[in-house]
Amino acid sequence: MAGAGEKGEEKGFKVEDRRRFSPEAREPGPTKEEAVEAGEAQSQEPAAEETAGQEQARSDDAPEISFSTFVIGLSTQALMHLGEIPNPLSGKVESALPVAKQMIDIIGILWEKTHGNLNQGEQKLMDDVLYDLRMRYVEAVKRK
Repeated sequence: MAGAGEKGEEKGFKVEDRRRFSPEAREPGPTKEEAVEAGEAQSQEPAAEETAGQEQARSDDAPEISFSTFVIGLSTQALMHLGEIPNPLSGKVESALPVAKQMIDIIGILWEKTHGNLNQGEQKLMDDVLYDLRMRYVEAVKRK
């Protein structure tokens, strides 16, 4: 049996601690994956700066987002689905009344949830947009 034990010791396994510790303390250091990611992040910094510059240029072209521009964007979508303005992707005037009704209903829900919390200009915009879209929807349904 001693021979079997000797063979077991020869075939034994080695335990290796792969955690990284700083010499000052027994706190884990970065893992291999973290070190590789950090190296990649450092090598990509110039590319990130270029990307940030491109994003800044694009954000300069885009209008500032506010509650009013959000409402106008929703109303523009409703107008497109009512067939009042052309689809910007196809350039064609297309009508989808169920989708237009849904967009108008969304703006109506937004009006209900924000009523009393808007400034005078925003409230007037919401009232005018909803009235206009609802009247256009009724006319579009009559035409069909």
